Amino acid sequence: MIRAVLWDNDGVLVDTERLYFEATRRVLADVGIELTHAQYMELFLVQSRGAWHLAAERGHDAAALERLRMRRNRVYSELLADGADIVEGVVPLLESLHGRFTMGIVTSSRRDHFDIIHRSSGLLRFFDFALTADDCTHTKPHPELYQKAVARTGFAASECLAVEDSARGLAAATAAGVKCVVIPTPLTASSDFSGAARVLSRVTELELLLSQLS
Repeated sequence: MIRAVLWDNDGVLVDTERLYFEATRRVLADVGIELTHAQYMELFLVQSRGAWHLAAERGHDAAALERLRMRRNRVYSELLADGADIVEGVVPLLESLHGRFTMGIVTSSRRDHFDIIHRSSGLLRFFDFALTADDCTHTKPHPELYQKAVARTGFAASECLAVEDSARGLAAATAAGVKCVVIPTPLTASSDFSGAARVLSRVTELELLLSQLS
C-alpha cells in the first residue's frame, strides 16, 4: 500500500528544465560552445555530469569554470523570477491527494532556486516537507535524497512512490528502494525508463494509479 508520494520538482511540478537549459546554453555560447538539447539531456538528465567539462576542454581553468557556473546560476535565477509555469493538471491533482497521502518534494535543485520557483507558485501548501540539494551531500542519481525523504515520511520505502521525469531521478529513487513512476518531458522522452514501475503520459494519470496501488 502506498502511503507517501515523493515528487521531483523540475519537470514534474513546474516547467523549469527548459529554463535551466537556456541559462546554461547562453553562458556556454558566450565562450563559443553550442550546447544542444541532446547534449543537455545526456549530460544533465542522464549522467548528472553537467557541461563544464566542455569548457575545460577549450582551455578554461578551474577559476574560469567557477565564474561560468556563477553566471549560469544568476541567469537561471533571473529566468525563474520572470515566472516558472506550473505543469498542467498539477494543482487539481495535488488538491485531490492532499490529506490522503504524506507528500514531499525531493529535488536536486539548490534551495535558493527552489525558493524563487515557489515564491508565488502556491504549491508548497500541499506538501509536508521539501528536500533540496542543500540538504544532502550527494544529489541524484545518488539515493541519499530519497533515503532522507523516506525517513521523513516515517514509512517504509515500499510504502512510498516517487514521481520523476528523468533517468537520474528514476535511478535515485529505485536505488533507495522506492517504486518510481516516470512522466517524461520533451527533454527526457528518449531516455531509458525500463526500471520504472510505470511510465505515464501526463500527471493527471497518477490519481488512478495511486487508487490501484493504495
